[in-house]
Amino acid sequence: MSEIFREWTEVRQTFQKIWGYDDLRPSQRTVVTSLLRKQDCLAIMATGGGKSICFQLPAVINEGLTLVISPLLALMEDQVRDCKSRNLPAACLHSNLSQIERREVLRNLPNTSLLYVSPETLLSEPVWEKLSDRQLKISGLMLDEAHCLVQWGDSFRPSYRRLGAVRSALIAQKPDHHPPIALAAFTATADRDTTAELQACLNLENPQIVRTSPYCPQLSLQVAIAWTPAGRKSRALKFIRDRKGQSGLIYVRSRRDAEMLATWLQENSFKTAAYHAGLPPQERRHIEQQWLTNQYPFVICTSAFGLGINKPDTRWVLHFHPPLTLSEYIQEIGRAGRDGKPAEALMLVSEPTGLLDDSDRQRVNFFLQQQQKIQQQALALLPKLPKQGNFAEVAKLHPDAAIALGLLHRAGHLTWKTPFIYEIHSLHNQQQKLKQQMGDQSKIAQMQAYSCVKGNRWAFLLDNFGFEEESKLLLKSRS
Repeated sequence: MSEIFREWTEVRQTFQKIWGYDDLRPSQRTVVTSLLRKQDCLAIMATGGGKSICFQLPAVINEGLTLVISPLLALMEDQVRDCKSRNLPAACLHSNLSQIERREVLRNLPNTSLLYVSPETLLSEPVWEKLSDRQLKISGLMLDEAHCLVQWGDSFRPSYRRLGAVRSALIAQKPDHHPPIALAAFTATADRDTTAELQACLNLENPQIVRTSPYCPQLSLQVAIAWTPAGRKSRALKFIRDRKGQSGLIYVRSRRDAEMLATWLQENSFKTAAYHAGLPPQERRHIEQQWLTNQYPFVICTSAFGLGINKPDTRWVLHFHPPLTLSEYIQEIGRAGRDGKPAEALMLVSEPTGLLDDSDRQRVNFFLQQQQKIQQQALALLPKLPKQGNFAEVAKLHPDAAIALGLLHRAGHLTWKTPFIYEIHSLHNQQQKLKQQMGDQSKIAQMQAYSCVKGNRWAFLLDNFGFEEESKLLLKSRS
């Protein structure tokens, strides 16, 4: 049978055998077909749209190892656990594994179909050395939750900016005639700018772009003004009590906020917990399970919770604080109503003037100040960076080098020759252009505009994410 493409009947039979469904959705079928043909793909599929199957199925059918680059340890572990429950040869590598466990995973790579890693782990020396083995066949590179590249790649996770050079570097390490490596990016949310940046940063070659609408007619969107901090708590308390027995999620913006709100709700006799990235892995797993099995009717969480977790009967999402961007908002409200039954999303916002409560404004300003501090440190470093260099050597000399190089890459002033060797170019007016780029707050402005929408909120979201015709039809149907 051809290695390039299998007859769809066999693909469908494999899908039925492993996942138990009759057939893939049209969007899933398009992505799977592209990856079996080793064609690059950018899949922008609504939360709950079955993105993971789109790369797991080709990984099982294709010969060789598929690398899945994932942002969160919890997400990796959940997906590997699900794969193993289906008898799929999957593994993950992360910092919480023991040395013995890491060595065992690396030793068994030739017998593994799916390896889940973070960008940082992928580019670590021992892992890269194993992946570069001339005998190891790699069939695919899949970037899961690809919006994280755009959201975090400039400061929090600069390793994301180096991923575009991974494919060519791996092929260069292999013998001649290494088969093509399919490269795909998956996300639930990507506007035009994000789509363009993903294609450019990852060096996607003539990708098949699959886009499904995020519109969920069963999900009611509401925004309410919280006039004071006490009023915000009171409104939240009433919302939760009115939905007793229903499964939900409460989103806040920081670890501290999660802990404080959880303590307050526990004092009000609610069985719940705070979930954030600062908790030990075992505690995060415990909280997830308590929520999934309805021991906790709801969890207070940061954006670290929910990626890859599927609880179809989630009836509500409460944003105790508004997220910074529409992308975050779409991701988080997408946890509710996946079973197709009515669900609600309520976002609480400070009153517009900020005179009675400017906490939302303070939260945004704090985030911007932190970003600017990081970026200014990186800007100050630029004159000290060699025009050509080895990432590891430069990073040893300058702790902020990763962020500085990431900013240069985003601005088009840097090329990664490999994931480890860079070249800086186009130095003219470099700092001024970077300052202008760093000052772009359009994403935050979009979120603030959404909170003031008086008409159809879904129409506003659809228009912002490139579904203009659907937005117009929705407005027309409601008029």
